[in-house]
Amino acid sequence: MHQRILMRAKKGPFDVYSPEETFERNWIGENSGNLVFSHAAHKLLRTSTAEITSTEFRVDLRDADRINEQYDVYVIPLANAFRRSYAHRVATMARLIERLKIPVVVLGVGVQTNIHGDREYLRPIDDVVKRFVKAVLDRSHTIGVRGEITADYLRTLGFSAVDVIGCPSMFLHGDSLRVEKRKAALEPHDRVAMTISPYVKSMASVVATHHRKYPNLRYLPQDHKTLGTLLYGDAPADRGKTSPIPIYSSHPLFVEDKVRMFVDPWTWMDYLSGFDFNFGTRIHGTITALLAGTPGYLFAHDSRTLELARYFDIPHRVMPDVPADVDAADLYEEADYTALNNGHKARFETMLAFLAKHDLGHSFADGDSATRFDEQVRATTFPPPVRPAAAADKEELLARVRWLRDHSNELRAKLEAQQEVRLRTRVRRAVGGRVRSILNR
Repeated sequence: MHQRILMRAKKGPFDVYSPEETFERNWIGENSGNLVFSHAAHKLLRTSTAEITSTEFRVDLRDADRINEQYDVYVIPLANAFRRSYAHRVATMARLIERLKIPVVVLGVGVQTNIHGDREYLRPIDDVVKRFVKAVLDRSHTIGVRGEITADYLRTLGFSAVDVIGCPSMFLHGDSLRVEKRKAALEPHDRVAMTISPYVKSMASVVATHHRKYPNLRYLPQDHKTLGTLLYGDAPADRGKTSPIPIYSSHPLFVEDKVRMFVDPWTWMDYLSGFDFNFGTRIHGTITALLAGTPGYLFAHDSRTLELARYFDIPHRVMPDVPADVDAADLYEEADYTALNNGHKARFETMLAFLAKHDLGHSFADGDSATRFDEQVRATTFPPPVRPAAAADKEELLARVRWLRDHSNELRAKLEAQQEVRLRTRVRRAVGGRVRSILNR
């Protein structure tokens, strides 16, 4: 039976946008990690009978009738949506879901509070979360959450129909995931990748230490603002600023061309497959490394990162337990992937049971659907990594300038067309008013 799936995703896995267009239209949804789990969800559900349409993060109450008419199920992969700064969007999603008559499946949502699961911090969003979860459960058997911290939170709100399923990103390869250390010890000249959440200020000393010790270190940012800094330099308000965290072009990692950002997961994984180790605060930066077969290590700095690390047995430390002089070599030695590897198949079966419960098929049991997805990825040309503007070659910079000029011309043409329409409208109104006054004499 043909199944029409509407999926909450910023873009589809084969949609190709240049870095410039990605920045202009925010095709990563503020964080490129969003694409890792939405693309994995897309692959998971893309059977030969499923047609998947991405929402582009559009949530408009006026779309409810159209969604009911055009789709059979609304699938919502989510990250740390249950947080204070996102409550207004959760409220809007709840209002839209309340107008839907089709099944709604939440494919892994997480709560965001501190690493201790501080319940009081979440009080202000309780009512919004209750409304959202109730709307989902009125159209679904259960709600899928990322880990036990979120499950416990929803139970305190009175919900028992909760399934812990982790995040779809870890199931990009189905039940096949194996991470092995390729060498006995990490050495200074090895290729080390680092992820940083710019707001985790305690990473400053970690950055400085590893910049000094590891000459082949690369910083892989994920946020929208840093994409703009790489493409065009610092924003006007940031020019001339410095920080021990690599957020401005003055940072040594930018100056020395040691920053790379990817606007698609596929090129990101390809790049990481050539590294010896990946560590830092970004959960999907860590997961992307693991999917590439590269040992990854997470610094869990909040409940959302901690519960996923625990669920998937990802080697990690909580941020307060990370000393200022921590060394990637020690993390590499400490990391043990036995539980991650051995438990993966059972966790995948848990995800499949959740999908079956909600009448969703999956590509890994649908002939060669998963293989065809991978072949389509390989056949598609995605943009290369974005490097700091100061380090980019002449052709790369020229391409950016050309894009800016073309985009400026497009905007100017649109503005002139709008002004012409407004002028014609004013003229018609003026003429009409003049004619009416003459006729009324």
